[in-house]
Amino acid sequence: MKSSNTLLLTQAAMIAAVYVALTYVFAPFSFGEIQVRLAEALTILPLFTPAAIPGLFIGCFIGNILGGAILPDIVFGSIATLIGAYFTYKIREKSPLFAPLPPILANTLIVPFVLRYGYAVPLPIPFMMLTVGIGEFISCGILGLILFAAFRKYANILFITF
Repeated sequence: MKSSNTLLLTQAAMIAAVYVALTYVFAPFSFGEIQVRLAEALTILPLFTPAAIPGLFIGCFIGNILGGAILPDIVFGSIATLIGAYFTYKIREKSPLFAPLPPILANTLIVPFVLRYGYAVPLPIPFMMLTVGIGEFISCGILGLILFAAFRKYANILFITF
């Protein structure tokens, strides 16, 4: 039992590190009212392991700090990713095609309010929901499903599955 906890902790740490690296390397695309955060493709990983839930949350939290985000963005942006990851894990028994929906919806509903009230972006919230939603669809929906297809064959080797 102890070794499985160590493995889950290691997986969470690795997922967090990859999320941070992707956010930092692709920072010009990862922030703002029009964003495609490539690291959000990793929100598909709760299909394979519950370790992805804390890993994605911590990765987003650290990535936002390193990216120079303000405190409301660090907190609420990370919570949006946490909500998305949690509900992706909860619906893992359904079709994988539905897996990108929780992070897309969570970020589409939360991030525009952070942009408006945290960064004082003057664009209308519905417009920012559209732009953030499109970015999330690209990163979670398209890239996430590509990642899923790539990992599905090797999931039993790469991840602890329950």
